[in-house]
Amino acid sequence: MNKPTPWYKQFWPWVLIGIPASAVISSLFLVKIAVDNKDSLVAEDYYKKGKAINLDLAKIDKARELGLQFSMVFNQGELTIKQVSGDTHQGAIALSFYHPTLPERDKAVMLTADGSGNYRLETDKDFNGNWEVQLDSYDHSWRLQKRIHLPRQAPIEFK
Repeated sequence: MNKPTPWYKQFWPWVLIGIPASAVISSLFLVKIAVDNKDSLVAEDYYKKGKAINLDLAKIDKARELGLQFSMVFNQGELTIKQVSGDTHQGAIALSFYHPTLPERDKAVMLTADGSGNYRLETDKDFNGNWEVQLDSYDHSWRLQKRIHLPRQAPIEFK
């Protein structure tokens, strides 16, 4: 009489144990990924940011009221912004680039005009992709903004 082989030496019990075990291991791996890569799209102070939207709209209306228009051109690592129309703005402008999903790529600088009235920024930063760009006065009394895709050879108009 043959002695039956123990269960742990057979193929099918290990298959039946392996399927749920692989599901548990996969879910633990996915939990680790979720914890390490937190979603940056939801702001903790969403209520304050929502109230700030109304202020932003007032700034955009102010720029429209002043008739401000700017043109922005990228050329070999240099960004040039010049005023096209509206009340002449002599002060500095705040330029902000916001990436829709990667906040570590955001950039904000204050620019002053050169002798010809142009604002220039030399950059080695990679600006490829989609961006939300904002032009503000130095005192944040008006704002122009636009969603753009870079690289782009044609001038970008802010109206």
